Amino acid sequence: MTTTTVHPVDEKPPLPRLAALGLQHVLVMYAGAIAVPLIVGRALKLSPDQVALLISADLFCCGIATLIQSWGLTQWFGIRLPVMMGVTFAAVGPMVAMAESTPGTDGARAIFGAIIAAGVIGVFIAPLASRMLRFFPPVVTGTIIAVIGVSLMRVGIGWAMGGPAHLAKIPDPAFLQAVADAKAAGTALPPGAPPMIANPNYASLDHMAIAAFVLAVILLIAKYTRGFVQNISVLLGIVAGGVVATALGEMTFEKVGKAHWFDVVLPFSFGPPTFDPVLIATMVLVMIVTFIESTGMFLALGDLTDRKVTPKSLTAGLRVDGLGTIIGGVFNTFPYTSFSQNVGLVGVTGVRSRFVCVAGGIILIVLGLIPKMAALVESLPQFVLGGAGLVMFGMVAATGIRILAGVDYKTNRSNLYVVAVSISVGMVPLVAPNWTQHMPHGLHPLLESGILLATISAVVLNLFFNGAGSAGADEAREAALAADGGH
Repeated sequence: MTTTTVHPVDEKPPLPRLAALGLQHVLVMYAGAIAVPLIVGRALKLSPDQVALLISADLFCCGIATLIQSWGLTQWFGIRLPVMMGVTFAAVGPMVAMAESTPGTDGARAIFGAIIAAGVIGVFIAPLASRMLRFFPPVVTGTIIAVIGVSLMRVGIGWAMGGPAHLAKIPDPAFLQAVADAKAAGTALPPGAPPMIANPNYASLDHMAIAAFVLAVILLIAKYTRGFVQNISVLLGIVAGGVVATALGEMTFEKVGKAHWFDVVLPFSFGPPTFDPVLIATMVLVMIVTFIESTGMFLALGDLTDRKVTPKSLTAGLRVDGLGTIIGGVFNTFPYTSFSQNVGLVGVTGVRSRFVCVAGGIILIVLGLIPKMAALVESLPQFVLGGAGLVMFGMVAATGIRILAGVDYKTNRSNLYVVAVSISVGMVPLVAPNWTQHMPHGLHPLLESGILLATISAVVLNLFFNGAGSAGADEAREAALAADGGH
């Protein structure tokens, strides 16, 4: 009698565990999921009800894209790994620029048209993008994943601090007029920027204490428990932090009471989309950035789950980035990509089942249809998530470091240059966020992504020092995995 062994990625935990583990993934990515609709909705000067519509549509489409990516839709769509999909922040800059030039529903229709067109193009170019896999040996993959983790640490620390350090004040009307005149004339923008004021709640001691408490709970559960309880350590830590925040009056439920019980997400709620060639070209650039970043995420998940990412599976995964973007444009929301926050959660919990993310996708769809439940999750303060973010995002960086540990530096010292220079290049947008201010605005989506810069640097330097070849890359990857015990 033969026994069929199910790969951990394809295991189906019992329903109660699936629900808890899926909710854990949702809580981790929720703040990032709703941030983009808030930013773009305000830039478009939409009404509160219209912004709420964007958020519901975003959650709904997050769930659909997650289901397609993790469960799979035919052989053409879905990488079938534990992936949660969310709106890419790479699109925020271009979309805000579009919104400021054409506010209101007209601007929204133009944005959604550009998103739909870019998604269609993305679906067709996904096979071409997947051919890049041979340029990603462990020295490149490890570097990219390490930069992803370090870049995410800024997000986790920002959560723990309770928000941004400074808040923008309303700009002087004369300054706004000068900016509008300069844009209309195509001349340089006036010097200066809207004045900033310090955020009085930034780095509040009680906020940081709650973040530290959440981190301590997660670490204690990780050390002293086993099995299912250990697997949901992040969820339990967040819940414990929420209880403490509520007891201290830092978490309220006013939005829950005001939110509707049920809402329907309909396509083209702002009217038929419009298609502007320049906006479409800009969003296609965003899709390329998304593909490169997603490739890094998928390779990280491949290493974490012990399931090799092949060109075919990579193509299927990237196609969902395109398909999810099309769905987003149709349902009044934005471009989608795999969320790196959740890659760290896979590393923390060790749960490799893709059906956990299927459950997370279903929860997101429900949240999109039931605004009152979404408002309950939204009530969770960011500093509660901060404690969880520190360990999760650090886990992504640790995964990259682990891969780099298997790289040959003794007989091939050139690998040191690949890693050193690429990590440094990837840190440029992190430590000098305004470094692109004298460069053409059309290049900003490319130059403001440290992950993209590190990827380009690592691939180019690896080609320069080591050359390229599919077989060589595969052999190097297998050697690195073997040296690490096959994990």
